Amino acid sequence: MNETIKTIKLKNIIIKIIIGDITIEKTDAIVNAANSTLQHGGGVAKIISDKGNLQKESDQYIKEKGKIRTGEVGVTSAGDLPSKYVIHAVGPIWYGGSKDEAEYLYMAIFNSLKRAEELQLNSIAFPAISAGIFGYPIEKAVKQYKKAVDNFDNQNPEHIKEIKWIIYDKKFIDHFLKEF
Repeated sequence: MNETIKTIKLKNIIIKIIIGDITIEKTDAIVNAANSTLQHGGGVAKIISDKGNLQKESDQYIKEKGKIRTGEVGVTSAGDLPSKYVIHAVGPIWYGGSKDEAEYLYMAIFNSLKRAEELQLNSIAFPAISAGIFGYPIEKAVKQYKKAVDNFDNQNPEHIKEIKWIIYDKKFIDHFLKEF
């Protein structure tokens, strides 16, 4: 069972910070912390893929459309998950901040929101993109998450009304509470 820790109302969107399992959250789309080839071999990507039975569809996506560049997104069905879609966001690997990681992380979040809006979805759930096996420091990552959400909200989205941050690693929570 997921637990909402904090709810924040922005101009157009409600943000929820939740401790739990993104794969059980009822939402229109969940975002997967993906790599460019959608080979879901570890971290939250493996959990999402395994529970949703998504690897075959992900392989087909890559075969038809090619690799997804860092900062960009691809969309598949949610398979066996309770969502409609999985938005596969390719966040950056952390190299110490010298390879435009902040911009790529911002774009991965913003492009996920933009794609959900294009799909006319009302709700979306994110994990801590790039902060797990990609090594992005969470205290820096949440600043990009917040910037992307604020900029998206300021564009007056018509469809997206709720953004959930589903955090399984409890040591990340304080950083979300501080930033949001």
